[in-house]
Amino acid sequence: MSKVNKLALIPVMLCFFCMGFVDLVGIASNYVKEDLALNDSTANIFPSLVFFWFLIFSVPTGMLMNKIGRKKTVLLSLLVTVLSLMMPMFGNNFTIMLISFSLLGIGNALMQTSLNPLVSTVMGGGNLASTLTFGQFIKAIASFLAPYLAMWGATQVIPSFGYDWRILFTIYMFVGFLATALLAVTPIDEPKIEGKPSTFAECFKLLGTPIVLLSFFGIMCHVGIDVGTNTTAPKILMERLGMTLNDAAFATSLYFIFRTIGCLTGSFFLRVLPTRTFFIISVVMMALSMCGLFVGTEKWMLYTAIALVGYGNSNIFSICFAKALTSMPEKQNEVSGLMIMGLFGGTIFPLLMGFASDAIGQAGAVIVMAIGVIYLFTYIKQLNSVKA
Repeated sequence: MSKVNKLALIPVMLCFFCMGFVDLVGIASNYVKEDLALNDSTANIFPSLVFFWFLIFSVPTGMLMNKIGRKKTVLLSLLVTVLSLMMPMFGNNFTIMLISFSLLGIGNALMQTSLNPLVSTVMGGGNLASTLTFGQFIKAIASFLAPYLAMWGATQVIPSFGYDWRILFTIYMFVGFLATALLAVTPIDEPKIEGKPSTFAECFKLLGTPIVLLSFFGIMCHVGIDVGTNTTAPKILMERLGMTLNDAAFATSLYFIFRTIGCLTGSFFLRVLPTRTFFIISVVMMALSMCGLFVGTEKWMLYTAIALVGYGNSNIFSICFAKALTSMPEKQNEVSGLMIMGLFGGTIFPLLMGFASDAIGQAGAVIVMAIGVIYLFTYIKQLNSVKA
């Protein structure tokens, strides 16, 4: 790999850190709920809104990349993300936070669709899988730092801020500025893209293929459980153990710590175990977690359950994604766009969980996530043909 390409990895990896900003929605929605005295169903609109935009922007972003290139598309995603993080500086009312979370979702939809192809360009085909895995690790750092930064802002007097959890947005905004500047000045040679871009009609037509449709639902369940856990785990600790929000925010970090460990170790286990076996182990861990979150009233049990779902859910996306891609190698671009659309599950699950928890408490939210786990059990039979 050339010297320029090696240097290009630095801003690209910083972009993966910025991709992780989307995971602040879990803890941020809890603080917004407390600040504005919202009920669960209203507060859960915020994380739902973030992931709604994946349904709208995934395929158009693929078309945009064909017109302006991958680097410019990532730069656009960074600018939208920075703007989203700037919004809370103007206030903490419902409208401002709604706009902020919407822009964060749009920016992340653009980034998720364009950054991985940019890595492929930078690497020139060499060590791509390991580079993407490392990128996911960098992304996870931003995910589990977010609750700590919010807690720090809420409990420490910060000049010009006072006690304010929104310092999280300001810190990440400056990181976003840095990533934008570094990527803008880094030369990256992109090959010309031939052929016409995928259309909505071409993508949706592929949902008629059973494995594509089932993998799409699998990714929806994965993301729904992911967003649902990092949103609901603190609420469970507050409901069952009487914790304050600042203390309960650790639950979100715990989830992302074990999800990070799962990402790092999953690549090894997927090499030494059949994919189907590892998927079964992962889903069983998630099922045990749902049981613990539903009945647990002790701190150790709830923390264990959060750790189990963090590790178990860490490799579901990659397994479903790979199964869908390998099933239709001649349509990988279209299938990839559909799988990214599956992140829309992060909209549906929190909304349903909000209504369920308002009705019967946080156990209702756990039941909604458990339905997603049950679906993943049915997906196991699709993996019979997958080799380790």
